[in-house]
Amino acid sequence: MRRGIWALAILAGLGSAVGAAQDLVTQQDSSRPATLTVQSNLVEVPALVTTKKGEVVFGLTAKDFVVTDDGAPQTVRIEQDTDSQPLALAVVVETGGVGASHREDYRRLGAILDALVGGIPHRVALIGFDSTPQVLVPFTSDTDEVARELGHLPEGDQKAAILDALAFAVDELRGEPAEYRRAILLLSETIDQGSRTTLTEALRQISDTNTAMYSFAFSSTRAAAVHEFEKFDQSEPGPAHGCFSKQGADAEYDPKKGGHYSKQVLDCISQLAPPLRFATMAFVAARDALRKNTAESVARLTGGEYVRFKDAKSLRAGLIGVSNDVPNAYVLSFRPTAPTEGLHALHVEVKGRTDLVVRARTEYWMEGARP
Repeated sequence: MRRGIWALAILAGLGSAVGAAQDLVTQQDSSRPATLTVQSNLVEVPALVTTKKGEVVFGLTAKDFVVTDDGAPQTVRIEQDTDSQPLALAVVVETGGVGASHREDYRRLGAILDALVGGIPHRVALIGFDSTPQVLVPFTSDTDEVARELGHLPEGDQKAAILDALAFAVDELRGEPAEYRRAILLLSETIDQGSRTTLTEALRQISDTNTAMYSFAFSSTRAAAVHEFEKFDQSEPGPAHGCFSKQGADAEYDPKKGGHYSKQVLDCISQLAPPLRFATMAFVAARDALRKNTAESVARLTGGEYVRFKDAKSLRAGLIGVSNDVPNAYVLSFRPTAPTEGLHALHVEVKGRTDLVVRARTEYWMEGARP
């Protein structure tokens, strides 16, 4: 595993993921999160293994890992030479809200930005946002131009529309060459304020374009903690009074409306039985996490990294830390034994080594299996 090059190109959009996600269960159509859309039946999972003191562990083989997909063990291999593909990186920075007071933190980041991108072919863009996003520097191979603009950011309004900015960045990345890996580096506060894009819509777009996100965040204000829950989809699978309840059931289950209660029972049982139970639990956990910390949760769900910072010094330390960690990740791959469409819950561990810490993607979204 190569050192000295930040492997945004390793992790950005692992797998051959493109396309819209399908339903997790019938009643969840509008409220599912997306994490990774897989068109082929090959799933790739980056995994960083460290000791409890934070020291990176090298020399592991595929036989050392245990990977389960919706609770079912998988046969894995370790992918080689994943750090040489070209990279398209969108740097998305908050200039409004609390972000206005952090603009000075982004001065003199040129050398670090070069180190993050590394020695691979690359194209980098700078997107600023407050209540609306805008391109400050179009995609270019000149990282110095992006660094200069980072040092002279305009002050925005009082909003921090993180989700709108992410959706905008994803659209910009779609115009980049297909052979380029895609990644977003987000510099923002923790909680979205003022977006019209829902988290579900933003996550679907990220998974559609095969994009990983790396979030560096400062704390939102106390007032922002009580924010707009209406942009988070609130629906639960099954009727409001419980999955098996006839009260409040959908029309397809209600005999008075031409439905069949027996179908409701079967659907409820399917939700509670493995492997769908694992996917449903992963969905609920992801949705709840997304409500509490937008920047952190989106990074985790897309297989990226999340770092808190307070000032220029801690930001530089965080960027350097990630640049040291990510290139040392193992890239595991497997072909699912049950390649069903929808959300899958992943678990990765090192066999018999409870003394080690594994950081890896915890979900992925499969569009559909292919022979």
